[in-house]
Amino acid sequence: MNEPLLPTVLIVDDERDMLNLLAKVLVKKGSCRVVTAPAAEEALERIHSELFDAVLTDIKMPGMDGLEFLRQMTVIDPTLTTVLMTGYGTIEMAVQGLKDGAYDFIEKPFDNERILRTVRRAIERTRLLRENVQLQQRLSDPHQMHGFIGHSRRLVQTMEMLRRLARSSATVLIRGESGTGKELAAKALHALSPRADRSMITVNCPALPEQILESELFGHRRGAFTGADRDRTGLFVEAEGSTLLLDEIADIPVGVQTKLLRVLQEKEVQPLGQNKTFSVDVRVIASTNQDLEAKIRRGEFREDLWYRLNVMTVTMPPLAAMVADIPLLAQHFLERFSKEYGRENLEFSPDALQSLMQRSWQGNVRELQNVVNRAVLLCPGNLIDEADLGDDPDAGNPHELQRDRHQESSPLPGSQLSYREAKNALLHQFNASYLTEALRTADGNVTLAARTCGMERQALQRLLRRYNIESRGLH
Repeated sequence: MNEPLLPTVLIVDDERDMLNLLAKVLVKKGSCRVVTAPAAEEALERIHSELFDAVLTDIKMPGMDGLEFLRQMTVIDPTLTTVLMTGYGTIEMAVQGLKDGAYDFIEKPFDNERILRTVRRAIERTRLLRENVQLQQRLSDPHQMHGFIGHSRRLVQTMEMLRRLARSSATVLIRGESGTGKELAAKALHALSPRADRSMITVNCPALPEQILESELFGHRRGAFTGADRDRTGLFVEAEGSTLLLDEIADIPVGVQTKLLRVLQEKEVQPLGQNKTFSVDVRVIASTNQDLEAKIRRGEFREDLWYRLNVMTVTMPPLAAMVADIPLLAQHFLERFSKEYGRENLEFSPDALQSLMQRSWQGNVRELQNVVNRAVLLCPGNLIDEADLGDDPDAGNPHELQRDRHQESSPLPGSQLSYREAKNALLHQFNASYLTEALRTADGNVTLAARTCGMERQALQRLLRRYNIESRGLH
C-alpha cells in the first residue's frame, strides 16, 4: 500500500537560521515536508512550479516584502493558505495582511506549539478550499454531468436532486426503466459525495446465487459452509467509508433481505459462521427497474426493508420524457463511435434525426446508443440517413408510439427542402428549443441560464435576440 503524501509547507524568510529552525520543527513535530526560500521572488517561482499546502512567510524582507508576496501568490493560487510571521513593529502590517487574504499571523519569538497548531489549521483550510473548487468544477459542465448529457427539464431536475442528496449519507433508492442510467446516477451520487476519495463497490444482485450473494455481502468464516476453506471479508466491510451499490435489489432472495435489513438498521454486519458483529460506515444505494410494491404484495420483498431503502427515491426519466435531448445524445454517441472506429467525417441527415426523435425508445438511452453504434459501423458513406438506423421495433404498434410521444417533441423539416435548407432549419429549431428550455429551467433568469449553458451572459442575450426569445414569462 502506498504511504499517504505528507503535506508540503513553503517557508519564506531572509534569515537562514530562522528557515532552518522552522523547517526542523515542522518536519520533526508537524509531519510535514518543508521547502524553504530566502526571498519572496524565489518563493513565487516555486509556487508556479509546485503545489503547496500552506505558506509561512516573514513580512519584512529585502526586495519584495511579505504583503506584496501575499498579493501575487493569491493571484497564482487563491486556495493556498498563508500565515504571516511578524517581528517588532510589524503588527499593523500583519493586520493589513489579514485584510489582503492572509489566514493568520504569529509573532516572533515563536512558541513551537503555536506554530504547529496554526500550520495544521492552514493545511486543513487549503484542503477544504481545493475540495470545494474541485466540486464546483465537477458541476460546471451543463451538458455532460457525470456522464449525463442534455438540458431537458426532467434531466436537470434529476441532476439537482442527485447534487442535494450527494452530501448526505442517506440511503437512496434509484428507480427507473432499463437503460435510463441508474448506475450512472449512483456513480454521480458517489462522485459528488465526501466519500469520493474511495472507490464505490457495485454488486450485481441477480447474478449471484443466494448463498454466494450472502457470503459476498457479509463475508464468512472458514467452515461456515461446504467449500468455505478460508475466511472471506464481505463487501460491506470492504466498502468501509465508501458507497455500496446494490444493483437490481428487487432480485435479492428473501433470506438475504433479512440480513440486509439488519445492516441498514444497526450499521453492523455478521459474517456467516460467526457470532461477532462488526460496525460499518457504508452509504447504501440501491437500484431497480421492477415494481417493488407489487413484489411486496406477492410476498417476494420485505416491506420493512423497502421502508429502509426508500429513505430517498430518485426516479430516472425515460428518454420519451427527454425528446429535446435526443439530438445532443445522438451527436455525443456519433462523435464517440466515429472516433473509436476511425470514421470521423460522419454526420446525421435531417431525416435521420427526425427518425430518432420520433422513435419510442423502449430501451431508452442504452437503445439509442446501440442504434448509433450500429449506424456508425454499417453506414456506407459519410451521411447517416434514416435507412442506416434500422427499423424501429415498435413502429408497428400505434399504441406504443402514442404512449411515448412527449410534448417536447416537434416535427422536423421535411425532405421537400434541399439538404442545406433542411439542416439550417433543423439547427434553428433545435437552438430555439434549447434556449427556451434553458430559460424556463432558470425561471427566466438570463444570468443563471447563461451559467447553466456554459456561456457568457452577453453571448446568450445575442442568441435570444437572434431567435426572438423573450425571457419574461418563462417561469
